[in-house]
Amino acid sequence: MSSLIPVVLLLLVLVTLLLAGGIGWAVHRYPALSAPVTAAGAAVMLVVACLAIIGAR
Repeated sequence: MSSLIPVVLLLLVLVTLLLAGGIGWAVHRYPALSAPVTAAGAAVMLVVACLAIIGAR
């Protein structure tokens, strides 16, 4: 089981970077999306913070 943890963490990091890149492109392409994307980003950061707290246990 211990070898599965780094793979899952790597996949989470890659998906997060892909999501951040997509959001950055969308805001760059359509500036009117900046307010909704900011709210969505705050929600994603909250989920990441909760996962970090759970993972630290």
